[in-house]
Amino acid sequence: MMFRLEKQVAIVTGGAKGIGEGICEVFCKAGAQVILWDVLDRGEEVAQRIQEAGYKIMFQKVDVTSKNSVEHAIAEIISRFGRVDIMINNAGIIRDRSFQKITDDEWNSVINVNLNSLYVTTKAVLPIMKEAGYGRIISASSINAAAGAFGQTNYCATKAAIQGFTRALCKEVGRYGITVNCVAPGFVKSDMTDAMPEHVVQAGNDTCRTYRDPSRYGILLLVFGI
Repeated sequence: MMFRLEKQVAIVTGGAKGIGEGICEVFCKAGAQVILWDVLDRGEEVAQRIQEAGYKIMFQKVDVTSKNSVEHAIAEIISRFGRVDIMINNAGIIRDRSFQKITDDEWNSVINVNLNSLYVTTKAVLPIMKEAGYGRIISASSINAAAGAFGQTNYCATKAAIQGFTRALCKEVGRYGITVNCVAPGFVKSDMTDAMPEHVVQAGNDTCRTYRDPSRYGILLLVFGI
């Protein structure tokens, strides 16, 4: 692989399946010590499979919306590895429904996981990166942040907010050797897109070519991780 990340520690949220799993594989192959965060126990199986292939990865069951969960996980990482170089905010959910029918829970759960988690995770790693004089924060936005999609007011709002968050934060932390970027892909083949109505997926395909292999998206993030 062209890009190498030896001795770097990278956290990948939502790494138990789909895009997140692909990101974990790509960063592991680039030589990083990957920490897979997810609320799904499947993350343990993913980490074991990648370990058996000869790469460095560790699973932590973390709720990225919980300050206590995130801070406990970070403390363990620092104890074991002494550093956090890369924070990949990939965790996300959908609860699609037209705006007039959407429930408070459907709205709030998407806002909490997709957007508020960035506040929690980034707040936890920034002091570590600032002290080290180096850090990479990479977040997952979406083409629908700008294009919009029927039945996705909650999701699109979070992905547009991520772009604003990224542009603002980079102005604050760039002087400390920390870069902040986000990637806004089209539809990547995953459990999330499989759960979407066909007409929504087709509209996305008409706008932007679908990447069938999630690892190809991981390579895009790798560029921002070096």
